[in-house]
Amino acid sequence: MSSKQKKKNLDNRPTWDEYFLGIARLVAERSTCLRRKVGALVVKDRRILATGYNGTPSGIKHCFDTGCLRDKLKVPSGERHELCRGLHAEQNVLLQASLHGVSLKDSSLYVTNQPCLICTKMIINAGIKEVVMADHYPDAIALEFLKEAKIRVRKVKQHEHKIKL
Repeated sequence: MSSKQKKKNLDNRPTWDEYFLGIARLVAERSTCLRRKVGALVVKDRRILATGYNGTPSGIKHCFDTGCLRDKLKVPSGERHELCRGLHAEQNVLLQASLHGVSLKDSSLYVTNQPCLICTKMIINAGIKEVVMADHYPDAIALEFLKEAKIRVRKVKQHEHKIKL
């Protein structure tokens, strides 16, 4: 392979942000939420420490089995988070790390959507130093908390990378 061909192959590689957000999108596919599929992973030194997606706690019936409680109660997006059978992806990634004794201090959270205020408070106390997100979520207070806690926040546009088999 010529050096020109090698450079072209390297130019097609996803950036680290694209790579980790792509994995977060794949993790989101495990979600059992009927409203929005969200995936998250925590990374330190370019190594994945834990993953999580939104859905019901272990052993609890999934929303696709019972129907969406929030839809039944006509709860708008971004409000009354406690009226939901599921946990958020950010909550699940923090719990997975805890279950396996993994410290998240000084790590980065990659997530498909901006965290809500409840998740933001957990992210702050977990010692996460950076949040990298693909899409927005309507929670300005959460962004204010992240700024006040001096947690770096970045929104990254994801480019499509085709995998050739």
